[in-house]
Amino acid sequence: MTAITASTPGTGRNAERPWRGIMVATALPLRDSLAVDYDAYAEHVRWLLDNGCDGVVPNGSLGEYQTLADDERARVVRTAVEAAGDGARVMPGVGAYGSAESRRLAEEAAEQGCGSVLLLPPNAYRADERAVRAHYSEVARAGLPVVSYNNPIDTKVDLTPALLAQLHGEGSIVAVKEFSGDVRRAYEIADLAPELDLLAGADDVLLELVLAGAVGWIAGYPNAFPVACAELYHAAVSRPDTALPLYKSLHPLLRWDSKTEFVQAIKLSMDLVGRRGGPTRPPRMPLDAATENSVRTATEKAVASGLR
Repeated sequence: MTAITASTPGTGRNAERPWRGIMVATALPLRDSLAVDYDAYAEHVRWLLDNGCDGVVPNGSLGEYQTLADDERARVVRTAVEAAGDGARVMPGVGAYGSAESRRLAEEAAEQGCGSVLLLPPNAYRADERAVRAHYSEVARAGLPVVSYNNPIDTKVDLTPALLAQLHGEGSIVAVKEFSGDVRRAYEIADLAPELDLLAGADDVLLELVLAGAVGWIAGYPNAFPVACAELYHAAVSRPDTALPLYKSLHPLLRWDSKTEFVQAIKLSMDLVGRRGGPTRPPRMPLDAATENSVRTATEKAVASGLR
């Protein structure tokens, strides 16, 4: 096995495993016309990296990839790579209805110099294990490390610890973004596939998963509070006894990452802290008044307490 290069001091970055550390699932700034604001997105990527985050994940659910045309999706990746100045810090989402389309997106990511890709299981229907294994095997042929994304809540396809161990043993995946919400799975994954990297996939179970062995965080709320989220992550990794107060103070925001309205909530928080979040594309609708008030209150309280 290749020796693992030490992480860059002060970050979670790792030259051999660039999916480790804080990889931000980036929200995509839209203009009022719903056109992508690529200049704002480039500035946002640079801002995240300058404020303690290790990399970015464009074209994920938070980036509204389902609503993007092919050319928009490709340009988002190019913009992220150029803004980051280092393709290894970019992990594009390559989820698609067809395995061939996902592989094409992964090949495009490789051409752009990206360090890894994030891949959902087939989700146009409730795929069985044979289909899931074939899907991941096909995309892995693009040559980039594949981080699997387990989100059985939305996809209805569950990457169980046993199935993840199979995928890893077959060489199809290097890591998993775990979004089931069941932190007990961390220990079973470690037992069945000890070399598979576990990444926290939901903001509101970050501390629990890091304590259980997660080596990275594919995060949503750093889009609005990168410094505080970076501080939280590093405290959880190296000084867990000091992490709980900050975790509790951020949790009223972090829990929105696991709700149906997470895209609108995070974009609203971005707008409130002076970033460009903007609207969402249909079928996502603006937040109702009560939900908007809840997100606004939690965001303003975090700002008032000095978090940024």
